[in-house]
Amino acid sequence: MDQSLAIRHQALREAETKAELLFSRIEEKGIIRSGVTEKDINQEIYELAFQMFGIKKYWHKRIVRAGKNTLHPYRENPPNLVVSPEDIVFLDFGPIFEDWEADLGRTYVLGNDPLKIKLRDDIEKAWGMGKAYFQSKPYITSSELFQYMCEVAREHGWEFGGTHAGHLIGKFPHEEIQGDDIDNYIHPENHKRMREPDQNGHPRDWILEVHFVDRKLEIGGFIEKLLTVE
Repeated sequence: MDQSLAIRHQALREAETKAELLFSRIEEKGIIRSGVTEKDINQEIYELAFQMFGIKKYWHKRIVRAGKNTLHPYRENPPNLVVSPEDIVFLDFGPIFEDWEADLGRTYVLGNDPLKIKLRDDIEKAWGMGKAYFQSKPYITSSELFQYMCEVAREHGWEFGGTHAGHLIGKFPHEEIQGDDIDNYIHPENHKRMREPDQNGHPRDWILEVHFVDRKLEIGGFIEKLLTVE
């Protein structure tokens, strides 16, 4: 690994580690709870992130989704819901640490509903399967990985809920650097090899997203984290 790539990976790893610390603190403080709205939780997390790291800047909108809103992919903006005692809830936050982007998503289950617990556990397992598949295929394309994640969803009894299964990550703002087009996403129509360099000859790093849903039960689960950085 050349020095510039090593520095890049260290910065991305440190950004994700700080995001993981934030999520751990969210759990410790019991912020994800019933009787409050998604927006209430969002604001509490924003305030906690500022207290912990001085974070005011996020490279994408902060998402807290509960109940039937967990069916909706990132680009949608469903109505604000009150979290119920037996809800499933997911978070998707993209804080910026010293100009490096983090992007972390996790799912939480309030109560003991076995199907919601299975969904939470299945997306964790599926993420690991996706990473193993990526690592086993040196010339894998984004479309191949997307199709594989859809197959994994079906194997576990779910539907893949997103229009893509992840995206590029890097120095803020990566979308201006790379261009906000299909080549940035693990998308069914992106047939470029994921390990190919960008248009400037620089290596690309990826986030892998898993969003499984059951539309009849009106529940979804979501997880995302760094795919290409150990």
